[in-house]
Amino acid sequence: MVRSNGDTQAAGSNAMSSEPDGESLKKKQWILMLLVLAVLAGFAWWGRDRIHFDFGLFRRQVALADWRLIALAGACIYVGYIFRAVRWSLLVRHNQKVSPWTLLGPQVMGFTAVALIGRVADLVRPYLVARKTGLPISSQIAVYIVERLLDAGSMALIFSIAMFWIPADQIIRGTSHAGMMAKLTNQSPMLALFVVRYGGLVLTVFGALFLVAVRLAGERVASFFEFSFGMVSKKLGHSVGNKVRTFHSGLDTMRSFSDFAGAAGLSISMWLLIALAYLLGCKAYVASPALVAVTLPKCILLMIASGGASVLQLPVIGWFSQIGLVAVALVAILGATPEAATACGATLLLITFLSIIPAGLIWAQFDNVNLRKVTAESERADDALATE
Repeated sequence: MVRSNGDTQAAGSNAMSSEPDGESLKKKQWILMLLVLAVLAGFAWWGRDRIHFDFGLFRRQVALADWRLIALAGACIYVGYIFRAVRWSLLVRHNQKVSPWTLLGPQVMGFTAVALIGRVADLVRPYLVARKTGLPISSQIAVYIVERLLDAGSMALIFSIAMFWIPADQIIRGTSHAGMMAKLTNQSPMLALFVVRYGGLVLTVFGALFLVAVRLAGERVASFFEFSFGMVSKKLGHSVGNKVRTFHSGLDTMRSFSDFAGAAGLSISMWLLIALAYLLGCKAYVASPALVAVTLPKCILLMIASGGASVLQLPVIGWFSQIGLVAVALVAILGATPEAATACGATLLLITFLSIIPAGLIWAQFDNVNLRKVTAESERADDALATE
């Protein structure tokens, strides 16, 4: 159900006045942080004699890094946020013409919230856009869903093309550490290779077919899923059906091929910028011949290797898991030393994920936005939409 602007603003006003949720979220974050520190301390104690890691070599790798390349990689990421704002502006233009610069703040603050709080803050961006523009929150969540589909499709296309330039043995080594892929690689290497090379593209094709079905018969598709999932749980069925209806309304943002081409072109360009940031971040480690020799296709494989950890992003622990996955991939794919791979993995996390935090915190101060509070508010707004 689509709310009026007045309803949206009233809901936002009521949410702003609710302090307990923000405090509860803060307490949960502290508890999680303490648990993470305890786990890390235990791991450090366990591995002190088992894991051979030269911290002196690690420090030298960082000291000799070319920070000009690292700064340039960070600039690529920041330009990517501008692309996101332009894309969001394009997706809402049929409802309201909004300058991309107006939408840049919600993008920056939203990704800052995800970096600091975790994936629970994913809906901060559509919530802040709705609050800034006066558009219904339901319409902005619909835009967010379409945006996610564009990201997934663009990345799958880029990845599938890049895999043609990477030898099969390096692909298998680079993905053999990733949970289910490790089991599949051991049981059937050829099937694992097919999944890595073409799995994303196949899923994107199915996603595109689903998109067409929802665009042409959204209510029928929603009713089908509502009935199917409702056999397990009526609440679940209602929630899934509502999500499909929200997605259907979101597809109204692209009313012509030119709308789709513009949004898709921005998405592909943005992900190529992210791949370039990975390339520059690796090449910045001039003391490691393996990292200096990295190619763009291999950097795209690294992006996929690090993507698994970012899907379920948690504060602090998600950072270390991402560093670890990228470091393992750098050793497997490029043959880098563990010290150089760890230093590079940490730098890539800083460039691609954490570098937005200072800008986001400053922007939040100027806009009087409490990131914990808006995270709780966006969750409540989504729950309210699910029950309508």
